[in-house]
Amino acid sequence: MLKTSIWLAVFVLAVSNAPARDLGQWDGVDPLHRQWFNGLRQPDDPHLPCCGLADGYWADSYEVNGNQYVAIITDERDDKPLRRPHIENGKRLAVPNTKIKWGSGNPTGHGIIFIGDLGQVLCYLPPGGG
Repeated sequence: MLKTSIWLAVFVLAVSNAPARDLGQWDGVDPLHRQWFNGLRQPDDPHLPCCGLADGYWADSYEVNGNQYVAIITDERDDKPLRRPHIENGKRLAVPNTKIKWGSGNPTGHGIIFIGDLGQVLCYLPPGGG
């Protein structure tokens, strides 16, 4: 039991300090934007990052369905330089309320949704800066 607890603690510390992945997608990005992206944390677990530029998709449109945001992908950037999976423009993604990030400012001028490796919403910054 103690051994499991120690390994769990090591894993949590390693994950919480892991920077957003940088695979060259930051080339040509304003350093202030880069710093802002790297500083974003998940609203429901502030120890975990929202991820970074490669995991974010512009979502400049949204709908409200009951009490839930539905982000609409509007990102026309080329996926290859960002090294991210393609998500079609117009795709609608339901956003858990616990993943909406308010009050973080947003220097990009875009709504942004961060998608994890399994397709889960990590963070959502509504258009207008939240």
